[in-house]
Amino acid sequence: MAIIGSGATSIYLLKHLLDKMSVLKKEMYSISIFEKNTILGMGMPYNPITTDLYNLSNISSEELPDLEVTFEDWLKKQSVTFLKKMEIEKDKISKSEVYNRLALGQYLQSQYQSIIQNIKDFGIQCIEYPNTEIIDITYNNTTKFVSLHSTTQLYEFDKVIIATGHQWEDDDQEKNGFYASPWPIHKILPQQGTFHNFTIGTLGASLSAFDVVSSLSRRHGKFVTDSKGNYTYQPYKGTDNFKMVMHAAHGWLPHLQYEQEKPIREIYRHFDRKALYNALDEDGFLTLSSYFTNFCVPALSKAFQKDNLTQLSKKITNVDYTFKDFVTDMADKHEYDNPFEGMREEMKQASVSITKNKPIHWKEVIDDLMYALNFHAELLPAEDHIFFRKEIMPFLMNVIAAMPLPSAKILLALYDANKIEIVPGYVNILENKDFTTIEVTHKDTQTIHLYQMFINCSGQRAISVDDYPFPTLVKEGYITPPQIPFKKDASAMELTSEEKEKIIKKGNTSLYELPGITINSSYCLVNANGDTIEAIQDISFAHSSGLRPYSYGLQACSATSEIVVANWVASFQNKKLPSGDLKEVSKIYEKDPQL
Repeated sequence: MAIIGSGATSIYLLKHLLDKMSVLKKEMYSISIFEKNTILGMGMPYNPITTDLYNLSNISSEELPDLEVTFEDWLKKQSVTFLKKMEIEKDKISKSEVYNRLALGQYLQSQYQSIIQNIKDFGIQCIEYPNTEIIDITYNNTTKFVSLHSTTQLYEFDKVIIATGHQWEDDDQEKNGFYASPWPIHKILPQQGTFHNFTIGTLGASLSAFDVVSSLSRRHGKFVTDSKGNYTYQPYKGTDNFKMVMHAAHGWLPHLQYEQEKPIREIYRHFDRKALYNALDEDGFLTLSSYFTNFCVPALSKAFQKDNLTQLSKKITNVDYTFKDFVTDMADKHEYDNPFEGMREEMKQASVSITKNKPIHWKEVIDDLMYALNFHAELLPAEDHIFFRKEIMPFLMNVIAAMPLPSAKILLALYDANKIEIVPGYVNILENKDFTTIEVTHKDTQTIHLYQMFINCSGQRAISVDDYPFPTLVKEGYITPPQIPFKKDASAMELTSEEKEKIIKKGNTSLYELPGITINSSYCLVNANGDTIEAIQDISFAHSSGLRPYSYGLQACSATSEIVVANWVASFQNKKLPSGDLKEVSKIYEKDPQL
């Protein structure tokens, strides 16, 4: 077996393989791991090549799915020298604290190394290939063997798991100051002894944008606590014109970190498999309306009661209350004339939630519910996929990709020092060879902004088939875009002209083309003829998130890997091919305590 990639998804895949090795050792004799970079077992967001000391993770030890030891316990065993280097105080290490990405990367690598050794102890050969980028994959439909191509060699396997990480579609255009992503973070930092003494723009106000803000602000000033206990930013001399402007469609800053009653997500926490299948309509669709009414409303109503939001608890149970109404109501509670002052107010509630272990239940519950929906999303009709991406996902990412409180303190200190602002509106990047020029549309008004440096921080999106990194699989029809039927053909006529371009007609049926690639419910490739390619499974979020749009974070990495491994185990025990049908795979969700 080969695994392409050695980041978090790969680490959790190896962990689940180890957990089931008593069964799998009879079927498996070697695992080869290919990593295009020098360092194995970290992943892009946690690698010193990519990130720096000032970039915080947004996940605590108690939210991390199990590896060999917890992040908290691992940190407590580290040397004073290491902790000092990571700016971590040993006596304040906590399971609920959030630490920088470099520390998390070191932890992940240590777990990777431990897991690899433990797999070897079962007699399984583990072969690591650092600095080996796989540039193409070919599949022999007769022999069922998979060949991996590097620039210099060919490798052949029975089974290949694609677990590659982030993939940016666009290239940097340094001549006009445009950067397609913030990574590696070092490319946007000023040279030693110099400053970016000008305004810098970001597309997005998410956690990636804050990575830019955090790293750049440290190179242009320092954060200090004054005699009154106020956290302030003091710019360095010669940085008068340094400022950061974040562009966000709605002008929202992220919600803040909150305490959780059950930090680890669970697919069937608020309903069971039988109830979900009973909610399907006569055509076999799970509509968002049905999902919201049957599962979201009861769970959220209880959560609102626990949070003393009595009016919302009653309002959500009204028969005509919709998912869109819920998003609007909760977004309105986060809507401020000045989002920084709004964050200052929300800091009070968030601080109480964290310091007094007081969960904010509705946020935790909506995360649970969307996580569960994600692993059944292939049941949604096309119109609901479109609605989910357009209306639900921006709200969810603002709520769930929560900002750690230390990061919020930094943001407010920069705001008080007049070194940061946020501009609402939709951004269109215009052609300009000298500067990055953007047109911002907000409330039917267009404004033009010019930047010497502008960084796209909008995050990883599902790639198109044209950008899939293994071209022969595309050329030979093993990689195809997902095509989802509409529940009502009339819905297709209500789309925007841009959306209508993605409609495909097959006979009398209208299908909508999603981003990403076609996979079945156990992540096997499905070719242009609808045949399953058992030998190749793709669990990369960048590839699968067209069909599985809410697969964010390390918990989803773990769950995805566990689904793959548990399905293998079931097939070996039952002596038949793994099932790719959701009705069968969802039985694994139901039985597996790690899901």
